[in-house]
Amino acid sequence: MNSRNDMNPERRDLSLVPAATVRSARTGTRRWSRRRGVVSVFSALAVVGFAGALVAPTGVALAEPVQSDAPDSAYSLALADTQNLTVTVSGAAITPVERGTFEVYVKPKPKPKPKPAATAATGSQGGSSGGTLPPYSGGGAPADWMAAAGIAQSDWQYVDYIVSRESGWNPNATNSSSGACGLVQALPCSKVPGNGYDPVDNLRWATGYATGRYGSWAGAYSFWTNNHWW
Repeated sequence: MNSRNDMNPERRDLSLVPAATVRSARTGTRRWSRRRGVVSVFSALAVVGFAGALVAPTGVALAEPVQSDAPDSAYSLALADTQNLTVTVSGAAITPVERGTFEVYVKPKPKPKPKPAATAATGSQGGSSGGTLPPYSGGGAPADWMAAAGIAQSDWQYVDYIVSRESGWNPNATNSSSGACGLVQALPCSKVPGNGYDPVDNLRWATGYATGRYGSWAGAYSFWTNNHWW
């Protein structure tokens, strides 16, 4: 009756196989292992070479200098617009950048009133008006003029304060830029009934202006001291 070793040829006792055959089998196995190792090394080298062949053109492209006819980048254009720097022996000379200019019109609020045309040619302390109105040459004094204009004596101190600073009590005083005229510098001069350079006409109009806008000569005086105009 056969044993299991006799039934399974792969598990037969090697003692029955000749020694030369066993050595030959072992030598063949070692040679096959060496061949596989050599093939693996060559395969790895091939992969590395293939990868180098793919990467090399990209590296060369990156290393190549930018052609002179290539389009400028946004960075190069911005750098060129900033400033030109020239290095000399004494240092760095910076050339300023020439930039364009533009104007922006802002509509004023409120809309300014147009200035009236001047009706006289002299300054605020001038003598002759030289305009359409004849200058005053009738003489007189501040007290006479205020009394003739109907101004109460209790208001004379307020009138004197304002007129002294507006015209220095010169009936022919004219502002060359605005055209204000007379003792109180009425603006425009054409508002004064009669002659704006006549001291009585000027003060009579000023009384109506002071009471109409400030309530009284005292109110006009208070406003003038705070704003230096009225």
